[in-house]
Amino acid sequence: MPDLNCTYRPLPVKCYGFDPRAFRWAQTMRLAVEEINQNMELLPNYTLGYKILDSCAHPLTGQRAALAVLNGLSEDHSPMCRGASPLLAVIGDSGSAQSIVISRMLQPFRIPMISYFSTCSCFADRIKYPNFFRVIPNDDYQVKAIAQLLVRFNWTWVGLVRGDTDYGRFAMRGLLRELQRTKVCVAYQEMIPLRYDRQRVQEILQVMRSSLAKVVVLFSTEGEMTPFLRDYMTQNITGIQWVASEAWVTASVFTGSEYYPYLEGTIGFGIRKGHISKLGDYLLTVNPQMYPNNPLVQELWEALYGCSPSLSSSSRLPPCSGQESLLDQHSAYMNTSSLRVAYNVYKAVYAIAHSLHNLLLCQPDQGPFLNNSCAQSNNIQPWQLQHYLQEVTFSIAGEEVNFDLKGDSTPYYDIINWQRGTGGNIEFVNVGLFDRTKPAGEELVIQEDRIVWAGHQNEVPVSVCSASCLPGSRKAVRRGEPVCCFDCVPCDSGKISNQTNSIECTFCPEDFWSNKDRTACIPKKVEFLAYDSLGIALTVISVVGACLTIAVLAVFFHHRNTAIVRVNNSELSFFILFALTLCFLCSLVFIGEPTAWSCMLRHTAFSITFSLCISCILGKTLVVLAAFTATRPGNNIMKWLGPKQQRAIIFSCTLIQVIICAAWLIDAPPYPSRNTQYERSKIILECSVGSSLAFWCVLGYIGLQACLCFILTFLARKLPEKFNEAKFITFSMLIFCAVWLAFIPAYISSPGNYADAVESFAILASSFGLLSCLFAPKCYIILLKPEKNTKQHLMGKEKK
Repeated sequence: MPDLNCTYRPLPVKCYGFDPRAFRWAQTMRLAVEEINQNMELLPNYTLGYKILDSCAHPLTGQRAALAVLNGLSEDHSPMCRGASPLLAVIGDSGSAQSIVISRMLQPFRIPMISYFSTCSCFADRIKYPNFFRVIPNDDYQVKAIAQLLVRFNWTWVGLVRGDTDYGRFAMRGLLRELQRTKVCVAYQEMIPLRYDRQRVQEILQVMRSSLAKVVVLFSTEGEMTPFLRDYMTQNITGIQWVASEAWVTASVFTGSEYYPYLEGTIGFGIRKGHISKLGDYLLTVNPQMYPNNPLVQELWEALYGCSPSLSSSSRLPPCSGQESLLDQHSAYMNTSSLRVAYNVYKAVYAIAHSLHNLLLCQPDQGPFLNNSCAQSNNIQPWQLQHYLQEVTFSIAGEEVNFDLKGDSTPYYDIINWQRGTGGNIEFVNVGLFDRTKPAGEELVIQEDRIVWAGHQNEVPVSVCSASCLPGSRKAVRRGEPVCCFDCVPCDSGKISNQTNSIECTFCPEDFWSNKDRTACIPKKVEFLAYDSLGIALTVISVVGACLTIAVLAVFFHHRNTAIVRVNNSELSFFILFALTLCFLCSLVFIGEPTAWSCMLRHTAFSITFSLCISCILGKTLVVLAAFTATRPGNNIMKWLGPKQQRAIIFSCTLIQVIICAAWLIDAPPYPSRNTQYERSKIILECSVGSSLAFWCVLGYIGLQACLCFILTFLARKLPEKFNEAKFITFSMLIFCAVWLAFIPAYISSPGNYADAVESFAILASSFGLLSCLFAPKCYIILLKPEKNTKQHLMGKEKK
């Protein structure tokens, strides 16, 4: 741009460089105008005129061009505006930044403007840009499509790079807004400076090199990208999967073989492709001989051939004839196989033509304006044409063209993939489409098997901050980092996650538990004192104890007439042995799966049998004390402890326990329960006592009986040793009390089936203690020392 310091008349703007692709767009406009002028059905008897100006891809230059076309004359010959301009509509510009400036310039004059390549979402604001139309989709749709593409390929960690223009700014803002609704995170956001700064670009490239994000979305024009890509290739950065915006995804300037290793696999959304049958031949007619005074044609030749076709040109390039043939290698200008932007130019011209045609067909008193008036054919106002532009609908090459209330056209994109062609150059391969008119979720259609990814890979690139968490674990977000950066934490016991990247682990139902991998809930292991190794051992001990007791009973019955059996009150001994047999056998009730009947039988059978056993021992203790007390003169106590009285004592003491058990069973009987609290990974089947008070009353009564026996036998400790059973009862009660005092804390602290095992073991241990202390010495004498089984020996009167 020249220095505009207002101290002298500014020099004409001079553009540097030449874009053959943009020149092809201008020729497409000329071809469309000529076709319309030759068409006898569209605008018959009317001829369209045009004026083409160069904005040099710069907003201020575009502004000067807009003012020039509004003046109707060139800047050099029009110091002041002279009269109204015949301008009815403007086609352009390509860049959004230029279109913003031009649209604002045209707005006071209400001149409609149709852009063929300005995609900025800002133009959807009808208040700021009431006269703006475009035949290219709004960037809002492109960012939606890009967001869906990132989600489709599970690219959750991406880099964003944009140019320093309104196009890049609004596109980036829209994409960030869309990504907030997805699981995609942005690793970095970088901006290519408008005034190219190599040092700043080096910093951007360093960020790209060091980042884990292998997918980079780039919103930029080809003009901004060219120096950026040059530095990118110099740094030899590879492995980047580019996602291109429509502004450069079909830029033929990057199809050269030197770009291939760095841009291969690029995927992006391109403008809808069209076909213009006459364009190829029309472009061939453009040469310096046909247009000797057109400076743009001379610049085209200089750009394509590197020579100057004009002898009067001040160019330092070597001269050429201007008759050189245009070849396929001049693809930037001659490529008509995949017309996209040029096709939009073509549609824009036809949109204006059809709108004018509809305006001129207006019938008097049936018009859309004040008092149903129509526009005057010899004095058409731009705002009148805009009205018809808003409502125009026509078909071209099978495509329906129209504008919505915001001036936007139907959103449709081709999905382009950059692949290597046979000649080594890059080819744009169509691998899918995005059609916003389709139902939600069906807009994106991709043929994944046709895609070639960066590095000539067939596998979809991976671009994540953290690897996916497998089933059995959950994501734990790292403090201060985006949600896409996380650690994988295994699920706790009892929780599962059966999906990849689960946010949280879910609890298993109450009767289920997590498997080893924490991926599924499996039924909890049901545990009780079964007939396994422990249960079998207790069963064997119980049966052996019962058999030993029966064997002792048999020995006593067989020797019932001997002195030792008779002296020790054989009836009470038989009662005790019977009760001990029941005590041994009642431990079997504690083994096996608890049921309602077995739970009630466990505690009642245990308490009643032991109460019977202790009652018998208590009766024997009283008889022993009475027997030695009765030897004193005048003591008549034995008459109160005869056989009937002994049976009454046993019956009454046992009856009290029976009454307690009956009340227990009636009020709150024991019942089977499923304990999931002690060990959450198992279901412990156990017998709940129902009433804790009744349970401890039962144990307390047995303890009371045992303590009474112990006290009475303790009082008989000084009686003569011969014929004295008190010391054996004392030892038996000591063992009994010790076992059951140890049982209480062991029972309370034992988990699950071990509680039943502890209770069963206590029953067996106390039963063996009673059996061994009370009957082992007698069996020893009966079986091994029969000579001592005499009345004389027991009375201490045997001969020395």
